[in-house]
Amino acid sequence: MTRKYVRVKWNGDRIRKAERAAAARGLRRAVDHLKGEAVAIAPIEYGSLTETATASVDEAKLTGAVSFYGDYAVREHENLELKHDPGRQAKYLEQPMNTERAAMLGMVADELRKGLP
Repeated sequence: MTRKYVRVKWNGDRIRKAERAAAARGLRRAVDHLKGEAVAIAPIEYGSLTETATASVDEAKLTGAVSFYGDYAVREHENLELKHDPGRQAKYLEQPMNTERAAMLGMVADELRKGLP
């Protein structure tokens, strides 16, 4: 009986590392995009709400966040009774999170496709 051998080179660790780095890049693109969309429609009547917007990524946990700071950020976001300048609105973070979901997922997917060996 003839024995046949196959040599296998395991690249799993390298691929896992590349995949994680690509996912983090995609996540960064996505949260930056969300921040831009939210800032574009955030209320500007009282103070500098749009200037407080931050986008952050925790690469270890692969989580991202967009935040607005200020005493009135939550009130402006949640109160649908407030009147805003044209093009500005309540739900300035929630609305683009919903409408831009596919675009943001696409950004992560693009980086994963580009980043894998």
